[in-house]
Amino acid sequence: MKKLLGVVATLALVGAGGAFAQSDGLADAVERSKTMVPSPPWGEGDQVGMANALGQGTWLRCAAHLAAPDAKAYELSHERSNTMPLSPFGVPLKYVYRPTVGIPGTLHAFNGEQVESGEPGAQGTQMDALGHFAILPKAWDGQGEFPAGTAQYYGGYSQDEVKPAPDSPLLKLGIEHVPPIVTSAVLLDAKAHNGGEALGAGDRVTTADIEAMLESQGLAERGILPGDVVYIHTGWSENWQDPAGDTPYYGMGPGLAYDAAQYLAEKRIVLLALDNPFTDPVNDGALQGKAGPPEGVPDGQPFAIHSFNLAEAGIHQIQNARLGDLAADKVWTSCTMILPLRSRGGSGSPVRPVSIGVPGA
Repeated sequence: MKKLLGVVATLALVGAGGAFAQSDGLADAVERSKTMVPSPPWGEGDQVGMANALGQGTWLRCAAHLAAPDAKAYELSHERSNTMPLSPFGVPLKYVYRPTVGIPGTLHAFNGEQVESGEPGAQGTQMDALGHFAILPKAWDGQGEFPAGTAQYYGGYSQDEVKPAPDSPLLKLGIEHVPPIVTSAVLLDAKAHNGGEALGAGDRVTTADIEAMLESQGLAERGILPGDVVYIHTGWSENWQDPAGDTPYYGMGPGLAYDAAQYLAEKRIVLLALDNPFTDPVNDGALQGKAGPPEGVPDGQPFAIHSFNLAEAGIHQIQNARLGDLAADKVWTSCTMILPLRSRGGSGSPVRPVSIGVPGA
């Protein structure tokens, strides 16, 4: 209740005396928020990482967008179905739709469905828990039993603390620990930066690219702020088809460069989402062992962005974001709201992120 009252109070501050101009409201909220967003180090036993930055400061920046007269709401997730593209790293998802039934002696008729198989938290637009990835002290050679017991997780948690048995849920760092993410978002349009062409398989969004996009989109002065969510539109989502057919969507894709992951961690963002399947760049043929990892990643870490964000920096991730509408309307900054399901011990969750912002602002 206290958090809800805090959001309401923040909205009241922004709206007091009538709505003010969008640019003035945003600039004022950004400036006032800078001393209100907490900084690391976080407390002992932390399980939420950079999400510790969420609170009055990020809500204040959000409120400026919500109060804008011309603001629109944008859906940032794909519809979920039995025919959507499916991740090769998750069990295929299958919904079964039950017949319409009733209750004897009543006027009621109702419908339902169930998940017959699959990993809801690994398919469709989904969010990773910090416990989704860990780091081994040395590369596994593929021989013998996988050395899970040596894995190290965010915050220095050990395998015994996080997942002590093969059939155990995550006892630490599960998706249920993610707080409601209500904060300002920055959209970076990498497709526009690439001359209007969607990025290809293995293409990387670097630090230099991010800084150039901030400049070209008029965001250089604002920059990326602690507590922000960063969305990156690559155009790869144009390969998302439903029914999936023979789409190359999940076979490869562009992603974030390793230097850019470090740059965003220094900015203390809360969450990163791209309109791609892996967050990491994946070369054509890499999943089949016919191509190597992207350039610039540490040895033994072909999915270094996952490893760095989740196991080191404490930055959450969303895969398969739907960012085309936001980019088409040039909504470079917005208020975003992200609520994963509170599945105890889950390594991920289906998620429906939304953004509210002014087109062309």
